[in-house]
Amino acid sequence: MTVAVVGIAFFVLLVIGVPIAFAVGWAALSGLLHSGVGSLIVVPQRLFTGLDSFPIMAIPFFVAAGYIMNDCDLTDQIVQFSKSLVGHITGGLAHVNIAASMFFAGISGSAVADTAAIGGMLIPSMVKQGYDRDFSAAVTATSSVMAPIIPPSIPAVILAVMTGVSVGAVFAAGVLPGLLIGMLQMGVAYLFSRKHHYRPNNRWEGWGNVGRQFLKAAPALVMPFIILGGVLSGVFTATEAGAVAVVYGLAIGLATRKITARSLWKILVRSAVTSSVILVVIGAANLLNWVIATQQVPAMVRNYLDSAVTSRAMMLALLNVVFLVAGMLLEGIAAMTLLVPILLPAAVAWGIDPLLFTVMALINLNLGLVTPPVALCLYLAADIAERRAETVFVKALPFIGALVVVMLLVTYVPGFTLYLPRLLGL
Repeated sequence: MTVAVVGIAFFVLLVIGVPIAFAVGWAALSGLLHSGVGSLIVVPQRLFTGLDSFPIMAIPFFVAAGYIMNDCDLTDQIVQFSKSLVGHITGGLAHVNIAASMFFAGISGSAVADTAAIGGMLIPSMVKQGYDRDFSAAVTATSSVMAPIIPPSIPAVILAVMTGVSVGAVFAAGVLPGLLIGMLQMGVAYLFSRKHHYRPNNRWEGWGNVGRQFLKAAPALVMPFIILGGVLSGVFTATEAGAVAVVYGLAIGLATRKITARSLWKILVRSAVTSSVILVVIGAANLLNWVIATQQVPAMVRNYLDSAVTSRAMMLALLNVVFLVAGMLLEGIAAMTLLVPILLPAAVAWGIDPLLFTVMALINLNLGLVTPPVALCLYLAADIAERRAETVFVKALPFIGALVVVMLLVTYVPGFTLYLPRLLGL
């Protein structure tokens, strides 16, 4: 009964528009009061213990680093570098859009920021060159899903903390799936562009031009390699990597005079607000997880799945379906909060590697960014293109299909996902 009270409270609060952090917290409090398993002193205790984790300190650092790099106005350099690489291919600007999203992912780690930055620049350019508005928005929205998968990524940090997996291992595991998503989406864009006779954006000017554009974009492109190289080589932890990213971003901003004392203060305020929302959700999630655990929900779910699921392959399929549907209906952090503590024990019981479970959750939940009704990136791209989200979604389906292919590969060929973490001994 307590679980029903928590579920009803949570969904009612979401429907009436209560911010996710407070929806999680009030739902947990309602369950605590209904069950009577502890006094209200449990609330501050669980809020604190939920945040008392060294890896969680990476979140405000990565948030601040993303804001700093965005304010350094490096998007144009990334786009120009992408044009030098893939702009000469049939459907050039579509490929540039996808490639730029791939590079931008290593800077922002945010799909919504990716859609806003890349879409604001490239959707009008694509439309001007004769690309269909719906197609332009679809390319932008679906390619932005790479941002939370290609490291560094705030959702990856949160999931790593929830599942108890090394942040560095999750970062390494996201590299190959993220790159494959980009390549498959370029394949889809090429076929669509040939069918509709979309021409290249520019002529191939040789590797010399690529090198020149790389040097111009190097301040942005080098940062992900510094972060990943340091984390994966063991030079510093993911949390320390966040601090390094902030210092690196500030050095670029000050050197290029894009960051001033006034703008830095605004960046710090925005970073504090964004980080506080995420951290409150994590703290409230810890309280909610404790209430759920006291009601033996994970054990009940595991017992049910043990009787209903007949094979490991079936369990993997069920996890994909549950995470995918949850991502379509709920905001990503909310879905993680509700599902990971319940499903992880059952997945481990079926011999599913916690790291594989983490990457599956990461990809599936972020598919919700382009699949209605939540679909934040889809709606944002449609708004930039001045089109209806429904028509953009239709054009996005082949690109979403590429995401699903990668998701299935991750699920049923675990060696693909786990190869890099194992190679690096993570």
